[in-house]
Amino acid sequence: MGPTSTGSTGAEGRGVTTLELFFDLVFVFTLTQLTELLIEHPTVETIPRVVAMFVVLFWMYGGYAWLTNQVPPDRPSRRLLLVLGMGAFFACALAVREAFDGAGIAFGLAYLLVVLVHAALYAQVFGWSMLSRLGPLNVVAALMLIGAGPLDGPIVYVPWAAAIATMFVTPRLLGDHQPRFDIRPAHFVERHGLLLIVALGESIVAIGIGLTGVPVDVGLVGAALLGLALSAGLWWAYFVGDADRAERALEAADPPTRFRMAIDGYFFAFLLVLLGVVAVAAGVKETVGHLTERLEPFAAASLAVGVTLFLVGEAAFRGVMGIRPVGLRVVAAAAAATTVPLGTSVAAGLQLAALLVILIALLAFEGLRLEGRAGETDEDRRGDSRSRAG
Repeated sequence: MGPTSTGSTGAEGRGVTTLELFFDLVFVFTLTQLTELLIEHPTVETIPRVVAMFVVLFWMYGGYAWLTNQVPPDRPSRRLLLVLGMGAFFACALAVREAFDGAGIAFGLAYLLVVLVHAALYAQVFGWSMLSRLGPLNVVAALMLIGAGPLDGPIVYVPWAAAIATMFVTPRLLGDHQPRFDIRPAHFVERHGLLLIVALGESIVAIGIGLTGVPVDVGLVGAALLGLALSAGLWWAYFVGDADRAERALEAADPPTRFRMAIDGYFFAFLLVLLGVVAVAAGVKETVGHLTERLEPFAAASLAVGVTLFLVGEAAFRGVMGIRPVGLRVVAAAAAATTVPLGTSVAAGLQLAALLVILIALLAFEGLRLEGRAGETDEDRRGDSRSRAG
């Protein structure tokens, strides 16, 4: 995905820099655009487009995150390149709404710039010989997206699927020749946690936008608080426990295992988590101003599928990191998926309330499980994480 370890030039305890956080804020603008695309075009055809665009963008976001995990942007040349990369992501975001309808070439060219800037940063730090292992595959994927630009109809999905397949199989194809990251867990977990909190913040913004122009009364405040509580429940599901436990699991793993855990947990599992946030934001924006009304099927499905994806991704993440329990999250995800009829046949507020109850019940049961393990020592927990991660 990203650069590989020949050693880190930063201190082991270095945290995420403000420039990295700035980069994340720009990247999350792409999530905002994807959310708006779902709201403006609530059709089945929109779903694979949103998923495809987010996958390719998140892949290269990972490339930058992995690179700065090794080498901080502490020199003018690195800072300038990172800012240029931000500009390329911003251009991709601006082309998102029409990437499959006239702006495909613009999206592909902007994405190619994202790849080339990453390659320049990579080469500056690790040399061109190291870049030759992964860089060309990212360029090939970008060229496929440019080639998809002029296409129309179902055929357009062929180069997109080929580009995504190239990304997904790259770490597996390299096998023993795969360059290895000596990942610094504290920075890595913090960076992805900040990305998630900014993405959740976007769902809060969606609440405010959804209530624009609605008279301020008790119902309005209640709707806003209900939407906020749902986002807070999603925050609680990851940040109260999982982030710290994931960091400990990564620290306990040997470098090759840590590399695999980072890809499986913070790319593949996090894909579902972040797509869930996008779907929830779209559903909440269409819901909070109409709590007593019945929802359109797409809005109700966005809410239910969003929470379901988030919890399934969280369950997968826990499985990778050796965090228990996992099954409760799968059960909660299944329950969330069944709430669509509440929104379409009864009222939007009832579906929101049901999703919130599901999250509260999940977190309460998991809290009881954790209390049962409170007597374990830190060494017991590290050993459990190590055995499951292995």
